[in-house]
Amino acid sequence: VLDPQYGMYVWPCAVVLAQYVWAQRGSLPGKRVLEVGAGVSLPGVLAAKCGAQVVLSDSEELPRCLRNCRRSCLMNHLPHVPVLGLTWGRVSPELLSLVPIDIILGSDVFFDPKDFEDILMMIYFLLEKSPHAEFWTTYQVRSADWSIEALLCKWKLKSTHIPLHSFGADKEHLASSSLPGRHTIEMMIISLAQSDGS
Repeated sequence: VLDPQYGMYVWPCAVVLAQYVWAQRGSLPGKRVLEVGAGVSLPGVLAAKCGAQVVLSDSEELPRCLRNCRRSCLMNHLPHVPVLGLTWGRVSPELLSLVPIDIILGSDVFFDPKDFEDILMMIYFLLEKSPHAEFWTTYQVRSADWSIEALLCKWKLKSTHIPLHSFGADKEHLASSSLPGRHTIEMMIISLAQSDGS
Protein backbone atom coordinates (compact mmCIF):
# COMPACT_ATOMS: atom_id res chain seq x y z
CA VAL A 1 0.00 0.00 0.00
CA LEU A 2 1.58 3.26 -1.08
CA ASP A 3 0.51 6.77 -0.21
CA PRO A 4 2.18 8.83 -2.97
CA GLN A 5 1.29 12.10 -1.26
CA TYR A 6 3.52 11.30 1.71
CA GLY A 7 5.83 8.62 0.31
CA MET A 8 4.54 6.16 2.92
CA TYR A 9 4.95 2.52 1.91
CA VAL A 10 3.34 -0.34 3.81
CA TRP A 11 5.53 -3.46 3.56
CA PRO A 12 3.87 -6.87 3.12
CA CYS A 13 4.92 -7.96 6.63
CA ALA A 14 2.90 -5.11 8.13
CA VAL A 15 -0.21 -6.20 6.22
CA VAL A 16 0.17 -9.78 7.48
CA LEU A 17 0.69 -8.62 11.09
CA ALA A 18 -2.33 -6.33 10.79
CA GLN A 19 -4.37 -9.35 9.65
CA TYR A 20 -3.29 -11.18 12.84
CA VAL A 21 -4.23 -8.11 14.94
CA TRP A 22 -7.64 -8.12 13.23
CA ALA A 23 -8.07 -11.84 13.93
CA GLN A 24 -7.37 -11.12 17.63
CA ARG A 25 -9.52 -7.97 17.78
CA GLY A 26 -11.95 -9.42 20.34
CA SER A 27 -9.17 -9.67 22.93
CA LEU A 28 -7.65 -6.22 22.30
CA PRO A 29 -9.92 -3.69 24.07
CA GLY A 30 -8.06 -2.33 27.10
CA LYS A 31 -4.81 -4.18 26.28
CA ARG A 32 -1.59 -2.17 26.42
CA VAL A 33 0.22 -2.47 23.09
CA LEU A 34 3.60 -1.17 21.95
CA GLU A 35 4.58 -1.25 18.29
CA VAL A 36 8.37 -1.20 17.76
CA GLY A 37 10.04 -0.17 14.51
CA ALA A 38 6.58 1.07 13.58
CA GLY A 39 7.23 3.23 10.51
CA VAL A 40 3.82 3.73 8.91
CA SER A 41 2.33 1.86 11.93
CA LEU A 42 -0.44 -0.14 10.23
CA PRO A 43 -0.60 -2.90 12.91
CA GLY A 44 -0.46 -0.42 15.80
CA VAL A 45 -3.04 1.92 14.28
CA LEU A 46 -5.37 -1.05 13.72
CA ALA A 47 -4.85 -2.22 17.33
CA ALA A 48 -5.81 1.28 18.53
CA LYS A 49 -8.92 1.21 16.31
CA CYS A 50 -9.79 -2.14 17.95
CA GLY A 51 -9.72 -0.58 21.42
CA ALA A 52 -6.15 -1.21 22.61
CA GLN A 53 -4.12 1.43 24.44
CA VAL A 54 -1.30 1.82 21.92
CA VAL A 55 2.13 3.43 21.99
CA LEU A 56 3.99 3.65 18.66
CA SER A 57 7.77 3.73 18.49
CA ASP A 58 10.62 3.85 16.03
CA SER A 59 14.28 4.74 16.26
CA GLU A 60 15.02 8.11 17.82
CA GLU A 61 17.71 8.36 15.11
CA LEU A 62 15.07 8.23 12.34
CA PRO A 63 12.95 11.39 12.69
CA ARG A 64 11.25 10.70 9.34
CA CYS A 65 9.94 7.36 10.66
CA LEU A 66 8.65 9.07 13.81
CA ARG A 67 6.92 11.68 11.61
CA ASN A 68 5.31 8.84 9.63
CA CYS A 69 4.00 7.33 12.88
CA ARG A 70 2.42 10.66 13.85
CA ARG A 71 1.05 11.18 10.34
CA SER A 72 -0.59 7.74 10.36
CA CYS A 73 -2.25 8.56 13.68
CA LEU A 74 -3.60 11.86 12.37
CA MET A 75 -4.81 10.31 9.10
CA ASN A 76 -6.68 7.68 11.17
CA HIS A 77 -8.18 10.14 13.68
CA LEU A 78 -5.97 8.93 16.55
CA PRO A 79 -4.29 12.19 17.61
CA HIS A 80 -3.70 11.04 21.20
CA VAL A 81 -1.66 7.89 20.45
CA PRO A 82 1.83 8.56 21.87
CA VAL A 83 4.87 8.21 19.58
CA LEU A 84 8.23 7.48 21.21
CA GLY A 85 11.78 7.35 19.91
CA LEU A 86 13.14 3.94 21.01
CA THR A 87 16.37 2.67 19.50
CA TRP A 88 17.32 -1.02 19.41
CA GLY A 89 19.87 -1.95 22.05
CA ARG A 90 19.62 1.36 23.92
CA VAL A 91 18.14 1.49 27.41
CA SER A 92 16.80 5.04 27.29
CA PRO A 93 14.67 7.04 29.74
CA GLU A 94 11.72 6.53 27.32
CA LEU A 95 12.17 2.76 27.47
CA LEU A 96 12.54 2.77 31.27
CA SER A 97 9.41 4.89 31.74
CA LEU A 98 7.11 2.62 29.70
CA VAL A 99 4.28 1.11 31.71
CA PRO A 100 4.02 -2.71 31.63
CA ILE A 101 2.54 -3.88 28.35
CA ASP A 102 0.54 -6.86 27.14
CA ILE A 103 1.54 -7.08 23.48
CA ILE A 104 4.55 -5.87 21.51
CA LEU A 105 4.06 -5.63 17.75
CA GLY A 106 6.90 -5.66 15.23
CA SER A 107 6.65 -6.16 11.49
CA ASP A 108 9.82 -6.88 9.51
CA VAL A 109 12.10 -5.76 12.35
CA PHE A 110 14.34 -8.80 11.68
CA PHE A 111 15.68 -7.23 8.52
CA ASP A 112 19.42 -6.75 9.11
CA PRO A 113 21.22 -9.50 11.08
CA LYS A 114 23.50 -6.95 12.75
CA ASP A 115 20.40 -5.61 14.59
CA PHE A 116 18.97 -8.97 15.71
CA GLU A 117 20.62 -9.06 19.13
CA ASP A 118 19.81 -5.42 19.88
CA ILE A 119 16.16 -6.10 19.02
CA LEU A 120 16.00 -9.19 21.22
CA MET A 121 17.73 -7.37 24.08
CA MET A 122 14.99 -4.73 23.99
CA ILE A 123 12.25 -7.37 23.74
CA TYR A 124 13.77 -9.27 26.68
CA PHE A 125 13.88 -6.05 28.73
CA LEU A 126 10.20 -5.35 27.98
CA LEU A 127 9.10 -8.94 28.68
CA GLU A 128 11.01 -9.00 31.98
CA LYS A 129 8.90 -6.00 33.06
CA SER A 130 5.75 -7.74 31.79
CA PRO A 131 6.39 -11.52 32.04
CA HIS A 132 3.01 -12.47 30.54
CA ALA A 133 3.39 -10.21 27.51
CA GLU A 134 4.03 -11.49 23.99
CA PHE A 135 5.94 -10.14 21.00
CA TRP A 136 3.91 -10.66 17.82
CA THR A 137 6.21 -10.39 14.84
CA THR A 138 6.15 -11.05 11.10
CA TYR A 139 9.26 -11.27 8.99
CA GLN A 140 10.27 -11.86 5.41
CA VAL A 141 12.55 -14.83 4.81
CA ARG A 142 15.52 -13.29 3.04
CA SER A 143 18.19 -15.95 3.55
CA ALA A 144 18.35 -19.67 4.19
CA ASP A 145 20.93 -18.93 6.92
CA TRP A 146 18.53 -16.59 8.70
CA SER A 147 18.02 -17.80 12.26
CA ILE A 148 17.56 -16.22 15.67
CA GLU A 149 17.40 -19.54 17.56
CA ALA A 150 20.78 -19.10 19.27
CA LEU A 151 19.95 -15.51 20.23
CA LEU A 152 16.54 -16.55 21.58
CA CYS A 153 18.30 -19.11 23.75
CA LYS A 154 20.87 -16.57 24.94
CA TRP A 155 18.16 -14.09 25.95
CA LYS A 156 15.95 -16.79 27.55
CA LEU A 157 13.19 -16.32 25.01
CA LYS A 158 11.12 -18.82 23.06
CA SER A 159 9.25 -18.55 19.78
CA THR A 160 6.06 -20.13 18.54
CA HIS A 161 5.48 -20.30 14.78
CA ILE A 162 1.99 -19.11 13.75
CA PRO A 163 0.87 -20.55 10.38
CA LEU A 164 -0.50 -17.81 8.13
CA HIS A 165 -3.50 -19.92 7.12
CA SER A 166 -4.59 -20.02 10.78
CA PHE A 167 -5.60 -16.35 10.59
CA GLY A 168 -6.46 -16.02 6.90
CA ALA A 169 -3.16 -14.37 5.90
CA ASP A 170 -2.10 -16.95 3.34
CA LYS A 171 -4.03 -15.21 0.56
CA GLU A 172 -1.80 -13.89 -2.19
CA HIS A 173 -3.37 -10.42 -2.20
CA LEU A 174 -2.41 -9.97 1.48
CA ALA A 175 1.25 -10.91 1.52
CA SER A 176 2.14 -10.23 -2.08
CA SER A 177 4.28 -7.28 -2.99
CA SER A 178 4.95 -5.12 -6.01
CA LEU A 179 8.67 -5.69 -5.39
CA PRO A 180 10.41 -8.16 -7.72
CA GLY A 181 10.82 -11.78 -6.68
CA ARG A 182 8.82 -14.11 -4.47
CA HIS A 183 8.33 -13.13 -0.84
CA THR A 184 7.91 -15.64 1.94
CA ILE A 185 6.41 -14.07 5.04
CA GLU A 186 6.37 -15.89 8.37
CA MET A 187 4.86 -15.07 11.75
CA MET A 188 5.96 -15.98 15.23
CA ILE A 189 5.14 -15.06 18.80
CA ILE A 190 8.13 -14.58 21.10
CA SER A 191 7.73 -14.83 24.87
CA LEU A 192 9.88 -15.44 27.92
CA ALA A 193 11.09 -19.01 28.17
CA GLN A 194 9.94 -20.46 31.49
CA SER A 195 12.48 -21.26 34.18
CA ASP A 196 11.71 -24.98 33.69
CA GLY A 197 13.72 -24.81 30.48
CA SER A 198 10.81 -24.78 27.99
